[in-house]
Amino acid sequence: MLNINLMVILMKKIILYLLSTLFALFTVIGNSFLVCDSLAFLYKNIFLIIINIFIFIGLIVLYKYLLERLFTYFDKNKDEDLKRNKFTIFFDNHPFITCFIIILLCWLPYFIAFYPCILSPDPTFQIKQFFGIPNKYSNYVVLLDQNQIITNHHPVIHTLLLGGCLKLGHTFNNDNLGLFIYVIIQSLVFISTLAYVIKFLKDIKLSSKYRFISLLIFALIPVFPMYTMTCVKDVFFGCYIIIFISYLYKMMIKKLSKFDLAFLLIIAVLITVSRNNGVYVIMLTLIPLLFFKYQSKLGVIIVLTSSIFIFYGYDKILLPAFRVTPTSVREALSIPFQQTARTIKYNEKIITREDYQIIDQVLDYDTLSYRYNSGLSDPVKNGYNRYATKDDLKSYLIVWLKEFFKSPKTYFEATISNTYGYYYPLKTNWYIYYNENKKINEDGFKYHFNKSVKKPRQALTLFAQGFPYIPGIGLLVNIGINVWLLMIMIAYLITKKKFREMVYLMPSIVLFLVCLASPANCYFRYALPFVFALPLNYGIFKSINKCDKMKEVK
Repeated sequence: MLNINLMVILMKKIILYLLSTLFALFTVIGNSFLVCDSLAFLYKNIFLIIINIFIFIGLIVLYKYLLERLFTYFDKNKDEDLKRNKFTIFFDNHPFITCFIIILLCWLPYFIAFYPCILSPDPTFQIKQFFGIPNKYSNYVVLLDQNQIITNHHPVIHTLLLGGCLKLGHTFNNDNLGLFIYVIIQSLVFISTLAYVIKFLKDIKLSSKYRFISLLIFALIPVFPMYTMTCVKDVFFGCYIIIFISYLYKMMIKKLSKFDLAFLLIIAVLITVSRNNGVYVIMLTLIPLLFFKYQSKLGVIIVLTSSIFIFYGYDKILLPAFRVTPTSVREALSIPFQQTARTIKYNEKIITREDYQIIDQVLDYDTLSYRYNSGLSDPVKNGYNRYATKDDLKSYLIVWLKEFFKSPKTYFEATISNTYGYYYPLKTNWYIYYNENKKINEDGFKYHFNKSVKKPRQALTLFAQGFPYIPGIGLLVNIGINVWLLMIMIAYLITKKKFREMVYLMPSIVLFLVCLASPANCYFRYALPFVFALPLNYGIFKSINKCDKMKEVK
């Protein structure tokens, strides 16, 4: 027994040192890129080298101390209920309807101020695709059919929903009404999902105090209503991820009914068809589940195989049958494209004449260094030759690999520069949509905000823009902090040997990894699903700890 306790203590110390070292690396590297967009700030001269060594060691000590305190807090944290009164009793007895009404009322000013919706660039292009209007996404690919310009760059189901709602309004000569119908559908789904989270937290025995704090987060933090007014695919996707996470944990604690499994299959399929990387969330989450013991294993196998089968049938058979062009292969190549572009910009001397010709076949070499943006791969990808063959891409990838061995530091810097905001909290690229995108009106549509509520709209916009910078609570929407919290929860569960229970965090981890391969650094919309899922993720984490404490008492 003594040896087992010593092993547990030793493992905890090792994990604390590893995590504190990782956070220290994130900090010093992130700071260097924030200052000079490279590693140069770490070694530019002997003075900086010495200073950074001391800072790195000091950060390890500091982070280890803070993590120890945090782990102690997790061990001793008490889950207290609110004082009983008429509201808390009603809140406890009717969590879904109470939360739905409160969130709706708190979001009502946003519905009025930003009526009919916020149209960012991407949904504007989706609308153009739906109505057969040429746009950049149809120009990025070789269309299967010139009469069908809808592509799968954006999920086709979302494009059809958004375009269909606008078409409905268009038939009544009221485009604003059509767009608002979309917002109503999205809002009902989003608010219902958040209200469901509060109910779920009650079902797993979380205190009314924690549930009420979660409700306040959903109702009052402006990023939630701002995105429900924005017609982007990520809101629906985020809802499906949240529900999926809750069902993952349900599988850990009970046997799912046939109805639950059927519903889980529907959610899994919706995840795969709502974002092009959704299928990886399903595969990388459900496959690890097969290695643990629980009552619904057969059901998970059925859900996993069925959802993948349905997705590939949809993606490889149904969409091509309707002549929908697949997304360009360039969307999966942000990392190598950025590495090549940075190499040409800062270390072009290693490029041979033969390499030049091969790269030029894919990326338009002559303008590549000018197009390079260290935090956004879109300018580089925009020079992709849509007529490049598989052999051209194969030759390019061979050159890309060869140049890695010639200039590994450049490759490393290119990747860090395009990703560090996802794991370095001091890098902020806060972005919410709030403007009218009147470009759509150039194609015959009539979309506009209500001028009579301009001042309230400006006030809400300022509040939303400034919220991330409010000390303390602003960190709730900080991408780097959210990622650190995920890592901390995983590390703590490892110290408790809760490997099976960790699976519920896998969707968030997979989405974080997807962010690292994304075209933009520190882009909130890409991180939205796991940031919005934080109250649920931490609530489940508290529930796991609570169950452990109850066992210890027994």
